[in-house]
Amino acid sequence: MGIQRMNPLQPNDSANELTLYSTTANIESMLVYVNGNFVPEDEATVSIFDHGFLYGDGVFEGIRAYNGKVFRLKEHVDRLFDSAKAIDLEPGITRDEMAEIIKETLRKNNLQNAYIRPIISRGKGTMGLDPRKCEKPSIICAASEWGAMYGDLYETGMTGVTVCVRRNTPDSLPPNIKSLNYLNNILGKIEANYKGGDEAIFLDRTGKLAEGSGDNIYLIKDGVLYTPPTINNLKGITRLVLLGIAEKLGIKVEICELGLFDLYTADEVIVSGTAAELCAIVKIDGRTIGAGVPGPVYKKLLADFQEETKIGDAY
Repeated sequence: MGIQRMNPLQPNDSANELTLYSTTANIESMLVYVNGNFVPEDEATVSIFDHGFLYGDGVFEGIRAYNGKVFRLKEHVDRLFDSAKAIDLEPGITRDEMAEIIKETLRKNNLQNAYIRPIISRGKGTMGLDPRKCEKPSIICAASEWGAMYGDLYETGMTGVTVCVRRNTPDSLPPNIKSLNYLNNILGKIEANYKGGDEAIFLDRTGKLAEGSGDNIYLIKDGVLYTPPTINNLKGITRLVLLGIAEKLGIKVEICELGLFDLYTADEVIVSGTAAELCAIVKIDGRTIGAGVPGPVYKKLLADFQEETKIGDAY
């Protein structure tokens, strides 16, 4: 059956759908957008037969809002829809409608500085994995207050560990699909936790540097910024911002394949992501990186990045 179009911000009056949130409900509860309705977070549910729940069959984004402005909203929505297209998932709404859902979620919750999680899942189907059994997708958007993810580590630097888990290969599950199945990342994070690292560093199956468990990675050597091509890692929105900042600052950028030798002998190592923002890694696999403290290139990039976050879509 084809996708049925709907107004994404109009309540769905179907008896099978969640009812629109009432202003008399618990005002301390965050409101979550679920298939056309805003409901308190403890009432935000999907069917146990939703293939996003059963199989991780869906896509998502992580987006930041700073001081009442959504940072790089268009780029995030574009990536969300690209991920959906890559898995042959028709969202049933337009990009502009998704952007409005994101902004309305922030307005409903009166959030100025927040992390936003829009999700498109395959929707309710049968116990089998055939996506053709799913009549229409589930559209969900949640948001919450969000501060500095790594706390004091932005000043002191993180410890990184390389993990045995290899990054998904692009010929199996391309890392550029931001799918609801994040087990590859989670297994790497579990290994890093056991090894005492703040962040996991993934290699691909050929031993080339890929990314962190939730962020892109960069090396600074002799004043040049190196980062892997995005065939084995996510096309990060913050990565694009950071490379633009580097160009503006006159820092030479080289996008090339990198290995453990490059990682261990770098003058600085930096990771970036929407949730993580920018953070330096000062020790990897027991080896001190550079002087063992966040370096000068990192500090320049961070200062300019913080200025960039002042630009965005007001809501």
